[in-house]
Amino acid sequence: MLTSVVIAAVSLALFWMAAFTLWWQMHAWRTPEVLASTRFSRPDGDEHVSFSLLVPARHEQAVLDHTIQRLLTSTHTDFEIIVIVGHDDPETTAVAERAADRDPRVRVVVDTHEKKNKPKAMNTALPHCRGDVVGVFDAEDQVHPALLAHVDHAFRTTGADVVQGGVQLINFHSSWYSLRNCLEYFFWFRSRLHLHAQKGFIPLGGNTVFVRTDVLRAADGWDPDCLAEDCDLGVRLSSTGKKVVVAYDSDMVTREETPGTLVSLLKQRTRWNQGFLQVYRKKDWRQLPTFTQRLLARYTLMTPFLQAFTGVIIPLNVAVALFLDVPVGIAFVTFLPAVTALVTFVFEVVGLHDFGKQYGLRVRFTHYVKLIVGGPFYQVLLAGAAVRAVWREQRGRDEWELTSHVGAHLVPVDREDVPA
Repeated sequence: MLTSVVIAAVSLALFWMAAFTLWWQMHAWRTPEVLASTRFSRPDGDEHVSFSLLVPARHEQAVLDHTIQRLLTSTHTDFEIIVIVGHDDPETTAVAERAADRDPRVRVVVDTHEKKNKPKAMNTALPHCRGDVVGVFDAEDQVHPALLAHVDHAFRTTGADVVQGGVQLINFHSSWYSLRNCLEYFFWFRSRLHLHAQKGFIPLGGNTVFVRTDVLRAADGWDPDCLAEDCDLGVRLSSTGKKVVVAYDSDMVTREETPGTLVSLLKQRTRWNQGFLQVYRKKDWRQLPTFTQRLLARYTLMTPFLQAFTGVIIPLNVAVALFLDVPVGIAFVTFLPAVTALVTFVFEVVGLHDFGKQYGLRVRFTHYVKLIVGGPFYQVLLAGAAVRAVWREQRGRDEWELTSHVGAHLVPVDREDVPA
């Protein structure tokens, strides 16, 4: 009897968790009005905000120059690019210095920390920023030339302290897991972050994020010891009541590539999960003014671990219902999380079609098959990353595991005849 009660309780908890996650994931598509409100408004041609664009680059000599040249094509006229390189990375430094020699808008700052990571690099550059707003881009980013003009307009018309733009992994064709990775980004930046901004609690993205320089300096920049410095900054700014605006347009997003190998993806997710755990344990989110915000914060920061738990438990629940002698009512309840998972699969299929349509990418039948078949395996990978993150945190291992980039998102792919 006790076993049946425990099984039923776990199943109901998983069902509601999956249902809430799915509902939040669908936020932007609930009504045409909500979908329209998530986009940038059209800029009016005025420029009132100057930008300091930080580009931390470590062993990124293969992709850095393309990113710098792309940023230099911006239609906005008042910006500087600060490339941050390590003192022990001569190849990337050489690329950055050649770019600085070609264009005075590019400057190079050297990070001399013995133990390197992204937040330390950006904190090194923060005192050198001259702009009203600090923007962050990764070294492999493909940035739209009109993005800064849209961000400038967003700051002026909304009174925002922070503007978070969209980021999209684009090389969905590279592997079975890159397909799911791209779709995750699509749902997160296209929909979920807008809900967080509306609720007043948001874990910021790692790039295409713009913060007023005085606000960033008042917050002492980024936490140099946090593996999810973007999430941490968002939590701290949310907790002090700063206004965050999220805007997403498929033609304005910053395009990136997925990790090149499963091991690289596992390490990246481990770092993010461990960073979320660090932010949770710091407890800055407890300063949020309302109980609802604090509940959302707690749930969001623990989501990677809850997802991993769900991925392991749902198959076990189905096995219990099919093979163990439990009452019919209990067996029915154990299937509820699986039903929600099936509904999520349907939504993902629709989302993949929308993703292809918005980005002018030809999504074939085989891609839909890979999406469905790869789901359980991807869940196992997420579970492994979550377990590894907990293990590393308990062992006190917080070294930064770098994700390498080769420019896979810059390779032409099969396209539909619609604008990219």
